[in-house]
Amino acid sequence: MTPTLDRLIASTTEVDPPLAALDLPTLRGNAADLVRRAGGTPVRVASKSVRCRAVLQVALGEKLTGADGFRGIMAYSLREAIWLARHGATDILMGYPTSDRGAIAELSADPELLDRITLMVDSEDQLDFILDAAGTTSLRVRLCIDVDASLRLGPVHIGVRRSPLREPAAVAAFAKHADKRGFAVVGVMFYEAQIAGLPDSSPPVGWIKKASAKELADRRSAVVNAVQSEVGVLEIVNSGGTGSLEVSSADPVVTEVTAGSGLYVPTLFDDYRAFRPHPALYFALSTARRPAPKIVTLFGGGYIASGPPGGSRVPKPMWPSGLRLLRNEGAGEVQTPVSGRAAAKLGIGDRVWFRHAKAGELCERFAEIHVVDGDGSRTAVPTYRGEGMCFG
Repeated sequence: MTPTLDRLIASTTEVDPPLAALDLPTLRGNAADLVRRAGGTPVRVASKSVRCRAVLQVALGEKLTGADGFRGIMAYSLREAIWLARHGATDILMGYPTSDRGAIAELSADPELLDRITLMVDSEDQLDFILDAAGTTSLRVRLCIDVDASLRLGPVHIGVRRSPLREPAAVAAFAKHADKRGFAVVGVMFYEAQIAGLPDSSPPVGWIKKASAKELADRRSAVVNAVQSEVGVLEIVNSGGTGSLEVSSADPVVTEVTAGSGLYVPTLFDDYRAFRPHPALYFALSTARRPAPKIVTLFGGGYIASGPPGGSRVPKPMWPSGLRLLRNEGAGEVQTPVSGRAAAKLGIGDRVWFRHAKAGELCERFAEIHVVDGDGSRTAVPTYRGEGMCFG
């Protein structure tokens, strides 16, 4: 058992599961490690990987304005961005385009929101949609252009399917068009998922990461130069993720990197060589029945991560050691059976501790997180869900 998990177990004995618990010293250490790995490039916090304002405040300060190597928030929903701005956040970059008409109308009617929030776009259709939703033919909205950062090897596409914009000339032409329509083009973003999102599981993966980093560094510089020749100096050149901070921050054209999962460190990051994972967030379930001598069934637990289905997306039992999910049932909607020698010693009401697979998604299943400090003191803080917010 790690000191982190030992502290969480000892500090939550009076709390009935299911519960989520976060070790504050480990969280702070992870935040400092993100800053160290970024090597002086400011880190923007990806809110989708956090989904708890109290945790955002650990990195960004009480007013979510940024401190100690961090700069602003990358939001995943425009309604979320507006909510965070009304709670004091002053620098919010949308990580994805929005098609929320009501949120766009609210943004366009508030000069303060227009100053604090930067929308993400990658097509002329999105510009039309924004203006139509805002009810105007011109609007000085801050824009960042999402640029495809995948690796292309002939007909093979390695990476995620995001923006249709890729080559410098096409990105620059789009930026020029947006500028002429009255938008303020302030940045470009490159998310290299094939570097940030792939664990170092084999030599071929390492080769792909190196090849992709080299190709992207050359193309990213060309894109930035082309766009700046049309609209002037950019405020934002965003890149990276928790798994690629060193690679992205090494490029002098990059002005900021994004990370969020590295605060909690879920199981998807266990096999990265760039950094040593220090899990900060766990959850506990209690034993509700015993269907066999070496099997106990726990209440809850079906917290399956998004992405391609498979073993990497399911929760992992951590304590007592030696437990495993049943292949035919996995983690269930209401009950989760686990087997192993340790199961024989568990009684009704005893608890089993897990790690989840994908950062902030766990917060959609809990209204609060029990934050435990180094002295064992415990404070319950609300997640987005606990504050009555669900942004999709």
